[in-house]
Amino acid sequence: MHLTKYGLPAVLSPVLTPFLASGIPDAKRLIKQCQWLDHNGVGQAIFGTNSEANSMAASQKLHLLDELIKGGINPKHLMPGTGACSIQETVEMTKAAVTLGCAGTLMLPPFYYKDVPDEGLFNFYASVIEQVADSRLKVYVYNIPPVSKVALSLTLLERLVKAFPSTIVGIKDSSGDWSYTESVISCLAPSNFQVYAGSETFLLKTLRSGGVGCISATANINPLAIAQLAKTWQDSNADEQQKALDVVRATFSQYPMIPAMKAAVAYFSQDSLWGHVLPPLVDLSREQTQSLIKGLHKINFAMTGL
Repeated sequence: MHLTKYGLPAVLSPVLTPFLASGIPDAKRLIKQCQWLDHNGVGQAIFGTNSEANSMAASQKLHLLDELIKGGINPKHLMPGTGACSIQETVEMTKAAVTLGCAGTLMLPPFYYKDVPDEGLFNFYASVIEQVADSRLKVYVYNIPPVSKVALSLTLLERLVKAFPSTIVGIKDSSGDWSYTESVISCLAPSNFQVYAGSETFLLKTLRSGGVGCISATANINPLAIAQLAKTWQDSNADEQQKALDVVRATFSQYPMIPAMKAAVAYFSQDSLWGHVLPPLVDLSREQTQSLIKGLHKINFAMTGL
């Protein structure tokens, strides 16, 4: 597993969450999935977008985090998503992650109110950091304006890093805007700020520009190949590796991403429970699933060892 300056893997997966028929998260299946990802060289950014984290209660996430650690998952490979709209919930989740030894936390901005000024976003992050009050805390801010509709400006990032240089240590950028990602790397990477692309589509570009890796949806289903590129990105075949990753990504992108990845896990693990998502998301239809699996076989894709 290729690790960054702060000890986290260069590639992390926003781990899919399995749910029982009742809608309760299934800790046993989640532990097994995290073990598989770890074995394939990928860290676990649990409670991310693809984890359906904002469809779960804080109490459910706290329970899952505790069960993962008890189940033997290495907290040094974990980057739990702890951001919420309320300061109190974010502090509670973040304190738990730090106490359990997680190497970092991935923190969304408060996303309900739109068009808020940078001052408000700064005050939110500052309040969380000051209330957690733990020198071990490492925060990776999460920029995902296509979903949150709240963008983290470069000016805001610079201010946060200046105010909390040992705490605000990185970003997951899921803006999909390479010019933004590149500007963050250019401005902040020289100060050891860790820039993770939000998709492996940008992995090679990110590494060549001075970023550290990616936190990507399809690391859930294609972990080994993505981790391999992060490790060997300076090799002569790096561009070919990137193209191969893009083919897999494109196959899944023809469908709603989270249900499609869950359908793939269900198929390759022969465990139908994995195919279900929580509302407001909707499971892939039978026809969509058959089409997806046909497309995966066409590119000789498989998930082994589940």
